[in-house]
Amino acid sequence: MTDGLFRDDDLIRVITREGVLIAAGGVASLLQTAHPKVAQGVYDHSYTAENPLRRLQNTMGWLYAVQFGTRDEAERFSALVRKGHEQITGPDYEANDPELQVWVAATLFAVSAQFYQALFRRSFSDAEFEEYYRQTKVYATILGCPEERLPATYADFRVYYAEMVRSLRITDASRAIAEQVLSPKTPAGPLGAPGLAMVRLITAGMMPAPIREQYGWTWNAGRERRFRLLMGALATVYPRLPLRVRTMPREYYLMTTRRTLAKLAGQRNPVLTVKTERGGTAAGGTETAA
Repeated sequence: MTDGLFRDDDLIRVITREGVLIAAGGVASLLQTAHPKVAQGVYDHSYTAENPLRRLQNTMGWLYAVQFGTRDEAERFSALVRKGHEQITGPDYEANDPELQVWVAATLFAVSAQFYQALFRRSFSDAEFEEYYRQTKVYATILGCPEERLPATYADFRVYYAEMVRSLRITDASRAIAEQVLSPKTPAGPLGAPGLAMVRLITAGMMPAPIREQYGWTWNAGRERRFRLLMGALATVYPRLPLRVRTMPREYYLMTTRRTLAKLAGQRNPVLTVKTERGGTAAGGTETAA
């Protein structure tokens, strides 16, 4: 595809085409809501508890539209997200606050880079880190964040990220969201238990220790061993799957995104909404989460 924001050989496409990255979505999501302002916004406005699959669809749909869609699709979907985020405000937060946009983009970059390297048993060079970081700035800038608000280089990013991990103090809202993310209501019911257990182990294993400790998750030698065995098994099996299988989530979410954009194209003031179990509606797209 040549009419998108990126080329097929750009690292952002090489890395994010891998559908298994969704398994690390809990890490990025709960790193984001370790920030008290992000947590309160999600807690007050999110429909995660009522419809976790719909939220995942909106989140992944936006990410894939930005990464792999046409420029028009990326910009149109992002405009809808910005419009939805205008409604996500409270006494001490605004979803469109550049401070929060920078943190969300930072978690998407950090988690995807960490997980990809572990799965494919490779280490990025400094030049590759710089390239990938520069490309992932789009997660913030396409939502209206001024580029100068982001750390300028990968070296600057490392300083920023380390300070954020060190200084963040999670709240009760953060803990409530963690419960929703790690123990969601899904149609699979008990059949989904093994998959959720795997996601919980990946989430705890990849979470920076200072944040993991604040969430109160048990982490000991036994869990560390199980985490390493799981990651080793994934690294042995997953890269050997055909690429068309590994990219199936991308194809599915891009298809649903394009259908949504087509439906909204004729509306005068389109906005993404989803009905909740309480009978109301929630506006927005990704809720600043992965």
